[in-house]
Amino acid sequence: MTAPQRPTALHITLSVEAVKKLAEQLPPPPTEKISHNVRPTLRPWVEVIDQIVREDAPLPKRVRTSAMQIFKKLREEHGYTGCYNVVQEYVRQARNPATPEAKLPTRPKKSEPETPIAASAEHGENSAISYRTLEVQSPMPTVLLEPCEIRQTISPRSSTAIFCQSRRPQRSHEPEDQAFAWMRNVQQGTIPLNILAYELPDIPLPILEVFLTAATRGKLSTRNRAVAVMSYIRGINCDQICSFLQISTGSLFRYWRTYRETGTQNLFTRKPRSDKQSNDEAVKSAVFALLHSPPSAHGVNRTTWTIADLQKVLSQGEHPAGAESIRTIIKESGFKWRHARIVLTSNDPDYKAKVEAITKILSVLKPDEAFFSVDEYGPFAIKMKGGKKRVAPGEQYVVPQWQKSKGWMILTAALELSRNQVTHFYSRKKNTAEMIKMADTLRNQYRNCSTIYLSWDAASWHVSKDLVTHLEKINQRAIAEGCPIVKTAPLPAGAQFLNVIESVFSGMARAIIHNSDYPSAEAAREAIDRYFLDRNKHFSEHPEKAGKKIWGMERVPSAFAEGQNCKDPMYQYL
Repeated sequence: MTAPQRPTALHITLSVEAVKKLAEQLPPPPTEKISHNVRPTLRPWVEVIDQIVREDAPLPKRVRTSAMQIFKKLREEHGYTGCYNVVQEYVRQARNPATPEAKLPTRPKKSEPETPIAASAEHGENSAISYRTLEVQSPMPTVLLEPCEIRQTISPRSSTAIFCQSRRPQRSHEPEDQAFAWMRNVQQGTIPLNILAYELPDIPLPILEVFLTAATRGKLSTRNRAVAVMSYIRGINCDQICSFLQISTGSLFRYWRTYRETGTQNLFTRKPRSDKQSNDEAVKSAVFALLHSPPSAHGVNRTTWTIADLQKVLSQGEHPAGAESIRTIIKESGFKWRHARIVLTSNDPDYKAKVEAITKILSVLKPDEAFFSVDEYGPFAIKMKGGKKRVAPGEQYVVPQWQKSKGWMILTAALELSRNQVTHFYSRKKNTAEMIKMADTLRNQYRNCSTIYLSWDAASWHVSKDLVTHLEKINQRAIAEGCPIVKTAPLPAGAQFLNVIESVFSGMARAIIHNSDYPSAEAAREAIDRYFLDRNKHFSEHPEKAGKKIWGMERVPSAFAEGQNCKDPMYQYL
């Protein structure tokens, strides 16, 4: 009795043509119903699009209804309100239905010995690879091939099409629709990384991740470079790549050579053109030399340079440049147009001493003391005033330039900073008598205070001898009459921007003077009286909420600070 012979290992080597013939004899895999991802905004019009696609199916591609024509028809005839991209994507899916995605071939279990000797050479629209297994009826034992062995012996493409950086990949004969679908899915990031790693085996995984990120998240030029190189390595026809990406053949081969020679280091980096005038250092020096000199020095009758003048002067020298190059040089260097700001400044030689004196008084102000900011508003005419307001569509908001005045007035007011209360009356003139009247009014109104301070600007009637004499007289009999002592804390000359009441005047003007058309001076006085009455009442009830309601239109809070500007920049137009 002879001993049983050891089974001999079977090594099968088949050509691609033989594998295709064997694969054709296998029953087709079960088909699955493809469901398109339909945007909610498109669902009411899906049946219309499907009808158009079915009618166009037997027609050649060149005469089919394009996605743009379908989009226009939906809008004009069916009231579609969505965007074009949604329609375009659905039409593409409807005309090129995707095949079910399959997993990568894996080693079968021992209980189910199957030999993966055949692989489909066709790729579905979703770039999934469908693999079939063929069971060999033979007394010989089943040979199990690892995925790496499958890749070496049987590949979706011929073994000679494997990527090699020293040679160009062999072109495959993949249908245009499938090639376009693969490149589109790469751009959209719908192909898993493991599928791409199998299809492009000789690209290292870290570099493949860089390609995938560039193809899905980069700008247009970066996406085109990444997809072009990946498609070229995969073996897609060059004409198909250029047609899909709308690039030239020269650009495609340039991308390929750059990647083959330097990898991704220079592939996604665009080198600046060295021949541009804006990159020429000599031209830059000539432009800056002109900018640093006045135009009059070069025969230009202007006080500032314009691009046309710069171009004209440069054309007469050794380094002529175009207008766009000059504009680029100036912009990249940081030069900008700026309007000069007219600022309120003080030329008082004792500015610092006066400001420090006011700051010291306010820092040690006692509860029985009061500090007043005093000034006049006006004179202003009672007539139709302009301003900023909301108007209805088509309405023109105009104010006549020439109007007959209904009267005029001067408002004299004082703001108490600690209590945020305003005392005001109306004057016919700006003179010392009105300041004496204000001092007496505040003296009688704040009898419970021991000292009151009056702060105003350096107008002549604020520092007159008659005013100083009057204050000395009333201070001598202050104790006998039970009235506070009146002291002055003058602001520096030309420092109206430090006068806090200017901010109150600004808020009042915006609230009740702008956009007004009072019938008489009496009506204007009533509005001003009501404004200050409401303001004083509000701050009496909410002393810690200064400037938070309608009074928020005031420029600054009612507090003295050297760094703030209380004067409205548009004061000359109020």
